[in-house]
Amino acid sequence: MPPPPTPAARPAPTLPDELIEEVFLRLPPDEPSSLVRASLASSFWLGLLTGTSFSVRYREFHDAPPMLGFFYSWLHADRPSDEGESPVQRFAFTTKFGARIPDVVEWEDYEALDCRHGRVLFENPFGCPAPMFVWDPMTGCTRYLERPDGCWRNGATVVCAVRGCDHRLCDGGPVRVVFFTTGDGDGCVAHASVALLEMDDAWNESSDLDLELELEWTLSTGLELEARRAFIPEIMPPVLIKDALYYMLSIVDGVHDMAILKYDMASDGLSLIDLPDVRSNGLPLKDHSFIPMAMGGGNLGFAQVDGLTLNLWSGSFQTGAEGLASWTQHRVVDLKNLLPIQNPNKSLRLIGSMEGSDIIFVTTDLGIYQISLKSLMWKKLWKSEKFSALIPYMSFYNPQERINPYDEDH
Repeated sequence: MPPPPTPAARPAPTLPDELIEEVFLRLPPDEPSSLVRASLASSFWLGLLTGTSFSVRYREFHDAPPMLGFFYSWLHADRPSDEGESPVQRFAFTTKFGARIPDVVEWEDYEALDCRHGRVLFENPFGCPAPMFVWDPMTGCTRYLERPDGCWRNGATVVCAVRGCDHRLCDGGPVRVVFFTTGDGDGCVAHASVALLEMDDAWNESSDLDLELELEWTLSTGLELEARRAFIPEIMPPVLIKDALYYMLSIVDGVHDMAILKYDMASDGLSLIDLPDVRSNGLPLKDHSFIPMAMGGGNLGFAQVDGLTLNLWSGSFQTGAEGLASWTQHRVVDLKNLLPIQNPNKSLRLIGSMEGSDIIFVTTDLGIYQISLKSLMWKKLWKSEKFSALIPYMSFYNPQERINPYDEDH
C-alpha cells in the first residue's frame, strides 16, 4: 500500500510589522553586525532598518551611542616601529563595523588628537608640514585644515556645532574645531581659537589636498595664568559638559602644578579651576595620575589614582558664580582587589574616560582595562602597552555600511 500523502506545509507564522520593529530596536548597538545581517534577510527588513524613522527610534531607545573602537597614542619613547595591520594606524576595532576609510590618507603619518560626536581630529605628530584633518568614519567625509598660528597640539578639540543637537545622530552636520594658544612675554596668556567646519557629503569623493579649507578663526578674550609656562600634558582630550570644555592644564611657575582650564563655548570665555589640595594628604599630583570626568547632574569631577587606589572627587558650583565652590572626595576604590595585577608595586595610569558614562580606562602591568565606576565591572581591552591616551570612538551604526573585516584579536 502506498504511503499516505504528505500534508501540505503550513506557511510560517509572521509577526506584525510593528512587533518586528520592536524586536530590532532591542538589538545591541555595540554589535552592529546584527543589524547588517538582519538587513540582508529581506528587502522589507532592509527598508525598515535603513529608514529614518527606525534610525531615530533606535537612537532614542538606546540613548548614548556605543563604543565601536578606540584611538590611542603612545608614550613617545615607547612607540613601536610596527603597529599592526589595521588600515587606520593607532585605531583598534572593538567590534565589526564598516568604517569608510579614505584611500588618500597616509595613516601611518597621523595620530588622533580628539574624537567626539562621531568625528575624529587628526594631526601629523612627527613635525612634518602636513595638514590636519577631520574624518567621519561612518560617511567617509574628510576635511583638511591648517591650524591657527601658535596653537597647542595637545589642546585641539572637535565638537558638533548643530544648535540643539542631542548628539545621537550628528552625521553630516557642521563641527566646531577649537585650539588653545599661549602667549610669551611678560605673562602667560591663554586664548581659544575657534572655527566652523562644514562636513557635508558633497566633498566625500575629493582626494585633493589642495581642497584644504581656508577657515576663519575667531580668538577668545585672553586669560592671564600668572605662570611662566602652561600646557596641556600629552594627548588628553577634554571633557564636554553642556556647553563647556574642561582640560587638564600643567602650570610651571617655579614648581610644577596642575589645574583645570574651562572654555565656555556659549560665552566664548576661559577660566581656571583649582584642583583640591591632594598634596596635603600625601597624594601625588602628576601626569596620568588624574583625569577630569563628567559626573551625574552635569557636574564636573575627576578621578585620581595613588598607587593601586582610585580616588573620585566631585565639584559643586554656586548658583550664578563663575568659579568652583568646593571639591568633595566621595569615593575610594581599591583596584588591587578588583583588577588582575601582577606587580602591586607598579602604579596604575589613567589614560581616558568615556563621555556620557561612568567608564574610565586604566593601564596595569597586565593590560588596558575599562572600568564602570558604578558597578565596578571591568573588561580587558588590550594587552599591556604603554599608551599615553585612549580616545573612544562612539557612534550608532547605519546597516547600509559594509562590514569591516578587521576585528579585535589581541
